[in-house]
Amino acid sequence: MKRTHILIIAITLGGFIASCGSNPAPPAENQNATMKEPGDKTGVPVVTDDSKGKGKFTDVKLTSPLDDKMVAAGKTIYDVKCGSCHKLTDEKLVGPGWKGVTDRRKPEWIMNFVTNTDEMIDKDPAAQAMLEQCMVRMPNQHLGDDEARHILEFMRKNDGKN
Repeated sequence: MKRTHILIIAITLGGFIASCGSNPAPPAENQNATMKEPGDKTGVPVVTDDSKGKGKFTDVKLTSPLDDKMVAAGKTIYDVKCGSCHKLTDEKLVGPGWKGVTDRRKPEWIMNFVTNTDEMIDKDPAAQAMLEQCMVRMPNQHLGDDEARHILEFMRKNDGKN
């Protein structure tokens, strides 16, 4: 059991150390993509686009004000499944930091990415650009629709949305 954990940590750390490559232009397949400097410590450009991604979410209704119960549930999910790879700041850990993600991505894109991870990484230009930058494929966390919505609400709270 300990060897498995050590191996996972070593592979993750190796991917982290090898990451931070720079992609000087947005993917050609996505004409709506633009490069944006995130202002984080890594200086790795972030692809920002207006797509909704690949998946079943085409119209996500956002709450106003934020739903505190969804935010709390999203924080719990973050603590268990997301926090070991993603910081709440703009700093990259294994995956990109979450600060500003709701400004860079549409709600539908976020929900499609966390529920349809493999297809998004295989087919979505913005997800492919993140993989190229981070060099570590996000594992499918097997989140349900409600869990994905809770994560989105937590991300919105993290970004200072009301």
